[in-house]
Amino acid sequence: MIPSIVNMQDAFSLKGKNALVTGGNRGLGLAIASAFAQQGANVAIFCRDAKKAAEAIEELKPFGGKYQSFSCDVTNLPNVREVVAKAWDEFGGFDILVNNAGVTCVSELLDMDEELSDWYRVLNTDLNGTVHMTYEVGKKMRAAGKGGSIINVASNAAFIVNKTQAMSPYSSSKAAVVHFTHCMAVELGKHNIRVNAICPGFTNTDLSQFIPKDQFEYINNQMPLGRFGEPIEVGALAVYFASPAAAQVTGTAQVIDGGYILSC
Repeated sequence: MIPSIVNMQDAFSLKGKNALVTGGNRGLGLAIASAFAQQGANVAIFCRDAKKAAEAIEELKPFGGKYQSFSCDVTNLPNVREVVAKAWDEFGGFDILVNNAGVTCVSELLDMDEELSDWYRVLNTDLNGTVHMTYEVGKKMRAAGKGGSIINVASNAAFIVNKTQAMSPYSSSKAAVVHFTHCMAVELGKHNIRVNAICPGFTNTDLSQFIPKDQFEYINNQMPLGRFGEPIEVGALAVYFASPAAAQVTGTAQVIDGGYILSC
């Protein structure tokens, strides 16, 4: 049983906690890693881009914790197994796992190539990558007996069909991640491992610059709060899910999209 907080002192602190963030070298992943670091956590970043990883680590250093990057392909289970074992030894275990690594594509299904390569590429990363990491880290958390927090980065696309862009592989994989979150919350709860999902909407990352101006304005107009989200706001939600304040929260899929989901 995970004890509840008794007051607000350190309720959102992650001091002394070790966090692993996949895709933590850029965008939402880096914002989550930064938010964790600012709240006192040590952070391991898993990604494939060594240059971006080094830049991310430099960005975290001023916060004064232990930060390290590891090259890992989350779609490759043997590689995940090897790198998780290495990182676990380097950090002495992990209290927090964030499954953030993901890709997308914009295409209608019938316009994809004969091998459906985009379909499998997205599902292999967004869904299978999440499963691979949860399996390897979750087993080690269970064996360590100290509980933990697993946070899956899904999307509001898990609940809606985005009319501005055809992205069925992405939407389908994120819907699966949300239900996988529910299943894991039940399976892992008896081991004091909480599992929750964050479902962002349109957010100001390096990818948002590729949205055509007319679509950008349309999306803003559809949002009750009238703006794209900021990555650090997603990071703040991740801090909550990982913190003592959320000791009674598991199996939740929290949308953070300025109310965009309400207009679809």
